[in-house]
Amino acid sequence: MNPIVTVQDAVTAFADFMEPTKAELDAIEREMPVILADVELLDAYITTLDRIPTELDNRRIRRARRRALAARLALLNHSAGTSQPGGAA
Repeated sequence: MNPIVTVQDAVTAFADFMEPTKAELDAIEREMPVILADVELLDAYITTLDRIPTELDNRRIRRARRRALAARLALLNHSAGTSQPGGAA
């Protein structure tokens, strides 16, 4: 006899209480410039995978790398101004 298996785990995995909190959505929103800059950098790298990069490709990669670093720096500077929970007193 085969046991009957329920699909409760699959159903409850998408329950209402599993939605992201406002704090999590705010964190994603703060990190969105970094995410978009990283996507742009990856796109620049992907375009050169099947060919030798031209000077224009190299400039695009350098520009995307600078934007990614600037976005990370801006996020770090923004985060440094706010207090993080759990820090030492």
